[in-house]
Amino acid sequence: MTATAATTDTPIGPFTAIVDAEGCVLASGWTATIEDLQPLIHKSLRPSDIRMVSNLGSITMAIEDYHRGELSVIDDIPVAQQSGEFLMHAWKVLRTVPAGSPVTYSEFADMAGRPAAIRGAASACARNAAALFVPCHRVFRIGGALGGFRWGLPAKTWLLAHEAARGLSAPTVG
Repeated sequence: MTATAATTDTPIGPFTAIVDAEGCVLASGWTATIEDLQPLIHKSLRPSDIRMVSNLGSITMAIEDYHRGELSVIDDIPVAQQSGEFLMHAWKVLRTVPAGSPVTYSEFADMAGRPAAIRGAASACARNAAALFVPCHRVFRIGGALGGFRWGLPAKTWLLAHEAARGLSAPTVG
């Protein structure tokens, strides 16, 4: 399978997305290189070839609009990820966490229907290949510590502040 990829400049640095032939995001994040993203794609979905393009149409537009403050534009962008049943479900649940209303890993585990699976919830965030579109940046540790973020804590801090600044309430994290 051949996929396409494009890099978009954002206030937190270059953002690259890899998209399959059906227009689903396979992997994305704040990087200028597809080499950082390819290993994140599940083997069953991994393209044999990735063609760089200058623009991914509605996906590039959503990336630009989100970073300008239109937070909901990422909600309907299709994503393709593959894993076990819990992670697949957890990624769907992550897409329901509202911008400006981040949750703790415990709350996320509860939302995913497994209150005791806090490590599983953290694993869902860590293994998420489609950053931004599956907004794992909206999950933090109890007590307000940010936890981890593949694209760096400065990026996570920026994203949370960006969402909070749009008139939505957010807890103080740090």
